[in-house]
Amino acid sequence: MTRTLLSLGHGYSAQALAHALQPQGWHIFGTTRSPEKADALETEGVTPLLLPGADLADAISQATHVLASAAPDDAGDPFLPQVADAILAARPKWIGYLSTTGVYGDHKGGWVDETTPLTPATRRGRLRVLAERQWQTFAEDAGLPLMIFRLAGIYGPGRGPFAKVRAGTARRIVKPGQVFSRIHVEDIAQVLAASIAQPRAGAIYNVCDDDPAPPQDVIAHAAHLLGLPVPPEEDFETAEMSPMARSFYADSKKVRNDRIKSELGVELRYPSYRDGLAALLADAP
Repeated sequence: MTRTLLSLGHGYSAQALAHALQPQGWHIFGTTRSPEKADALETEGVTPLLLPGADLADAISQATHVLASAAPDDAGDPFLPQVADAILAARPKWIGYLSTTGVYGDHKGGWVDETTPLTPATRRGRLRVLAERQWQTFAEDAGLPLMIFRLAGIYGPGRGPFAKVRAGTARRIVKPGQVFSRIHVEDIAQVLAASIAQPRAGAIYNVCDDDPAPPQDVIAHAAHLLGLPVPPEEDFETAEMSPMARSFYADSKKVRNDRIKSELGVELRYPSYRDGLAALLADAP
């Protein structure tokens, strides 16, 4: 039987999953609103669904698995109202929703896990909580297997600090006590593939590495790897930053990832940003 994944909002993480599944003979549908990206998806062997206009119902009827990763808006998940009836009829074997560890809010550098109450500190986090609950309610009412994946800060090919360090534009903004968790995009794909292989309806997984760290340490390590000067520290309180950039410092926490290991048997390829950055640099053209 052909296994078919419908990716609703075929972004960076979904592309990594597609690359992992395609060698196993999977057929991938991916939605996009960009004609240029649609052409690129086709080149990669993904069947593009250009929105608006594409027939999602037909794709859903073929899908054995569904991944939802589109950013929510004020009403919550942008796809669920459009696709709920078709998904209910198709009854896929696995539904994954990509959320964010931002749903936990600020814990002043303390540890959180999947049982931690959701107290988002940002608008982005609040909207993700809303979208999570919409998918949970839908799946519970329909009796469908939904898994939620709360992703830490994502990096990987094309999304590392090296370009800014080389250009001299990287900044080491220091907010005392600030710490973030991260995850390499290939490890996201690995976690999703492991869940597909052994779905646990209703499960929630934090997807992060073993080494939460202050952001300035990551920039410093990237500079060391490149043999370039470490950018000077800047105080968070006085640094010139856009409101969006400043909002990323609203949350400080360390995220536990025990569940992806104990339930899914995942062994991270990049357990620390040090491993991930070294691999990115080695693979760079």
